[in-house]
Amino acid sequence: MNHRFQINLRGVIDLLSNHLYSRPEVFVRELLQNAVDAITARRQFEPDHAGEIALSLTSQRGKPPTLEATDDGIGLTEEEIHKFLSTIGETSKRDAEGRRTGDFLGQFGIGLLSCFVVSEEIVVVTRSAREGSPPVEWRGQADGTYSVRVLDLDLAPGTRVYLKCREGREEIFRGDSIRDLARHYGLLLPYPVRVSGGSSSVVVNRDGAPWRRSYANEQARTRALLAYGKEAFDISFMDAIPLHSEAGGVEGVAFVLPHPANLNARRSHRIYLRNMLLSEDADNLLPDWAFFVKAVVNAESLRPTASREGFYEDASLDAAREELGACLRDHLVGLAGRESARFERFLGVHHLALKALAARDDECYRIFIDWLPFETTRGRQTVRALREQGGPLSFVEDIGQYRQMEKIASAQGLTLINAGYVYDPELLAKLPEVYPDVELRPLDAASMTHDFEELGPEDREAAEALLDVAIPTLRPFACQPEARKFQPTELPALFAAGSDARFVRSLEQSKETADPLFQGVLESLQSRPGIRPTTALVLNFRNPMIRRLASVTSRTVLEKAVQVLYVQGLLLAQEPLSTRELGLLSQGLTGLIESAIGDGTKEARP
Repeated sequence: MNHRFQINLRGVIDLLSNHLYSRPEVFVRELLQNAVDAITARRQFEPDHAGEIALSLTSQRGKPPTLEATDDGIGLTEEEIHKFLSTIGETSKRDAEGRRTGDFLGQFGIGLLSCFVVSEEIVVVTRSAREGSPPVEWRGQADGTYSVRVLDLDLAPGTRVYLKCREGREEIFRGDSIRDLARHYGLLLPYPVRVSGGSSSVVVNRDGAPWRRSYANEQARTRALLAYGKEAFDISFMDAIPLHSEAGGVEGVAFVLPHPANLNARRSHRIYLRNMLLSEDADNLLPDWAFFVKAVVNAESLRPTASREGFYEDASLDAAREELGACLRDHLVGLAGRESARFERFLGVHHLALKALAARDDECYRIFIDWLPFETTRGRQTVRALREQGGPLSFVEDIGQYRQMEKIASAQGLTLINAGYVYDPELLAKLPEVYPDVELRPLDAASMTHDFEELGPEDREAAEALLDVAIPTLRPFACQPEARKFQPTELPALFAAGSDARFVRSLEQSKETADPLFQGVLESLQSRPGIRPTTALVLNFRNPMIRRLASVTSRTVLEKAVQVLYVQGLLLAQEPLSTRELGLLSQGLTGLIESAIGDGTKEARP
């Protein structure tokens, strides 16, 4: 025996309120949507019918306010009311063969239920435009019951929906709230939307979309679009970029943010579907690299999600995303070629976005790479300026390593590029493909020490005692002491580690906090063939303190001094300290303090 599902309407309403629709205010969108569809249906057999939508708010002292939504669309017959208003999931937006049609906004047949979120009862008074159809009233209750009766009234074809404010929803049922919501959702609708309340009456969508109007020139268009962006988002945007895509029938405008965008922030855009606001928070329409814009667009044929607050990921959306990305890219290419001053202003704020685009698009890479800035030891410089200096381009892919090396590189007159930021390594790696004469030279502290000045015979003899103490002191840390001469003079020592050594150090740090099982995994990685962890503590024999230290005869003082210099080198290299290295710092400082106290005590005795 077959049974029918039982529908708990209050449960469905809770689902709509708390899960499917993000805000209770979307009932205004559903009312406008149904009204537009009704007028569109009537115009199919009355092409000259103009159509109008009206929202009117009335209130009486001591009673909840009531909203009346009226349209002069096709209306419903009594049979259609039973079929479409009283069956959850049913929709009238189908053609003669029962297929959903793209001429209408509504797709799911549950939009009217959103009104139960703000009203305990929905009253619909409607008359079909089909000849001989009488007016019909439908009353639906939030408990799942409804009634239908034929009215003995002379009403024009169309539909009226009455909603009495539910307790707790009073903030929405105000004249200014309804007006703002109607404008918010219906700004682009093709039929006038009039909102009345008290003595005021205004058509909220009289001006329509600013990108659809005609302008005297491009400057006037940009000014108008920027003014719209300011009104819509209360942001003074840098620029406005027209958007158009044949795929999905998308048109609109992208506003360039006036401040650097957070690479990891969620990108949200205002999206209309067939001129009805779909979402304020759609995040999947533009390419990932377009995080520097906030867009307002209308799509004619992209597929909405069930809540109608975003688009399904499909081939049409992929194609539209690609075309809209091309609009942004072409605009930037045009700025770079024709309006260099505007482009440089854009670059000053959004160079990270342009780097993201260049890293993904070879054509954009060739166009923009010379403009892109990099942090260097000579300040921020463009690739063009770096190329014009001649010689190999030396770079470091780790920010901590760069911070350690920048003073040394500057003191030696070396231009060093900080390639530790996102996209920078990929951009530099592709540079020889565009400029074959460019030579790239990756550096780290270990390779930089090869260029340091060797000690002469006299200095080597002076450093011998210091190195004799430093070798056993640093051996437990797999570090080899060396003595060289380098700039800057004020730097006493440099900790230098190759990539393998840094990898091993990171494994050791992880082992200290890992559970026993994971410690075994880390140890197997650490002992894999091919890893040769080499680190060095390079003592700077140009530094006065190191030279004085070389003349100290106390082995204990030398040992403690080397311990402190080693830890200082780690800190300057921004290397995390292990538990043993923290202990070494404590030992070294304590030993030096005790030596100083002892010497001071001896001097104080008579």
